[in-house]
Amino acid sequence: MKNDLEPGAAARRTITVDRARTIDFLGEALRIYATPELVRDVEQTCLDFLLAHVEEGENSVGSAIALRHGGATLLGRQVEIEARVAAVEGRSVHFDFNVREDGREVASGTHSRFVVQVERLRAKLQASAAA
Repeated sequence: MKNDLEPGAAARRTITVDRARTIDFLGEALRIYATPELVRDVEQTCLDFLLAHVEEGENSVGSAIALRHGGATLLGRQVEIEARVAAVEGRSVHFDFNVREDGREVASGTHSRFVVQVERLRAKLQASAAA
């Protein structure tokens, strides 16, 4: 991992809540942003940000997430995800994040990612599968 990542560095991403990101069990009138999809979008935002800070052959995997999803966002609305680096501990990067719709917070939490060497991880998993 490069040494250029500092606490306070931030990534922002705007997402339109499409049909695939919504729940279906409350009927068509209540197609709202599904929590698992919100988690995926937060993780992807942090991953995309970290890709600019890793060496060739490295990537990152999620290692923890804590989320409070306190507001509903309807199908077709836009949300902005802001993820800020809270700490860098070796190969672990910890983020604080907020998700807002028109300035109103709909979710917040923390997310941690671990920077891995892809080939080393692949070899480890292949050895585990073979055992």
